[in-house]
Amino acid sequence: MTRSAAPIAATRHQLSESLIRLGHLISRYGLAVVLAWIGFGKYVKMESRVLIEHNPLMSWVYDVFSVTTVARGLGTMEIVAALLIALRPVWPRVSAIGSALAVVLFLGTLSFLFTTPGVVSTHAAGLPVLSALPGQFLLKDLVLIGVALWTLGDALREQRSPDEAFG
Repeated sequence: MTRSAAPIAATRHQLSESLIRLGHLISRYGLAVVLAWIGFGKYVKMESRVLIEHNPLMSWVYDVFSVTTVARGLGTMEIVAALLIALRPVWPRVSAIGSALAVVLFLGTLSFLFTTPGVVSTHAAGLPVLSALPGQFLLKDLVLIGVALWTLGDALREQRSPDEAFG
């Protein structure tokens, strides 16, 4: 490396490290905000009946619980997951639990892509085109589950064994 290239490489490295840290921060807390916001929404107007009632693994819940109870139960789980994920700097083990809960929630939501009528609105050049609702709404969870898996792995990596914590 030439003398003039060394400072440029160092600056590029510093920039990339700063962007990675910023990306991690936005990913973790962005996931928490999205989960909490959607969770709170289930208390005021959003409910998932249209999605759940067509899912063979989940449709039974409406035989046992009311639409409001199901919506608030899911909303509560999303809010709890968000809060636990946000605790990563102070309590990685609990944050891992929140991330695992988010993964389960997103797996459930992604399953609706295959069971909900109207997900594919048309076909173009032989490829399915997703409807805005519910198709595109559900597809975002593919990215969110990736972020939840990353936050889960990050929190698990941060956990210390009992020997490390006290030794």
